[in-house]
Amino acid sequence: MLSCESAFQPTHVFVLEGLPSSFSQVSLDLFRGGYESASKRFNPADVEVDVAGRSFLVTGANSGIGKATAKEIARRGGTVHLVCRNKERAEIAKEEIVTETGNQNIFLHIVDISNPKEIWKFAEKFQNEHKLNVLINNAGCMVNNRELTEDGLEKNFATNTLGTYIMTTALVPLLEKAADARVITVSSGGMLVQKLNVSDLQSESGPFDGTMVYAQNKRQQVVLTEQWAKAHRNIHFSVMHPGWADTPAVRSAMPDFYERMKNSLRTEAQGADTVLWLAVSAEAAKLPSGLFFQDRQPVPTHLPLAYTHSPPEDEEKLLEVLEEFSQKFKSASPGI
Repeated sequence: MLSCESAFQPTHVFVLEGLPSSFSQVSLDLFRGGYESASKRFNPADVEVDVAGRSFLVTGANSGIGKATAKEIARRGGTVHLVCRNKERAEIAKEEIVTETGNQNIFLHIVDISNPKEIWKFAEKFQNEHKLNVLINNAGCMVNNRELTEDGLEKNFATNTLGTYIMTTALVPLLEKAADARVITVSSGGMLVQKLNVSDLQSESGPFDGTMVYAQNKRQQVVLTEQWAKAHRNIHFSVMHPGWADTPAVRSAMPDFYERMKNSLRTEAQGADTVLWLAVSAEAAKLPSGLFFQDRQPVPTHLPLAYTHSPPEDEEKLLEVLEEFSQKFKSASPGI
């Protein structure tokens, strides 16, 4: 959703006022025109596939990129599990997907991804009742003021980082039983301006900047994907940047930016295109696990000359801290 410069075409950049200074240079490649240009090299056959019999789980699936992804998978015959926080909006999304695609194999699960105990409870139940081929971690938030969840966790961290970590690690055993198992995490190019910071994961020190906290969370997702790819060789992991898309999240979290740029934003389907490609295409699975994608191709995870590389010990520390949180909330979840 956010970006500084394009990691591979740094000349196509303009300055946008009204954003934090770190995001004031916005790549034209991330808007609708960039997608339309990139799509000229796409092979339509990559996603013209039948995925009947395969099971997909999409978090944050009641709107935006999550719903667009779920709908396209449903069109291709996949069984789709929608994991959403708001029951009313989720039921409307499910009805829309079933009506438009004719696919009846759409299942709804109400889970708050910022609540670790809920995720654990859901994952344990899901493993006993369903199979899973592809997990799509799409749920996320950008809260601009520091808020704590009922568990005392900073809300952006709880949703974007810890929630993604628990959902993924809890479902890894199920994924390892599946053929051609994949995990796709929807990140953001905003992470390019952030170096992994494990000393203040919950943004307790200094002034709170929701945009930069979000970007740090997205860097954490990239690091997690790289580490998971090393640890679980039987699962194909990827993380991606959808570009600037016209989604409810952008409209609510960045209203000034939206008003300025709404006529240039990608559609939800365009933002979801690479997620779909990573989830269903045979070509995506031929590429190494653990890469960062934009517009169906791997792109660098660091800008040229940027001081955003982190030492291995910091990446290990991130995993250790998240695992400690995970086990703490697992033990606090009833029936687990």
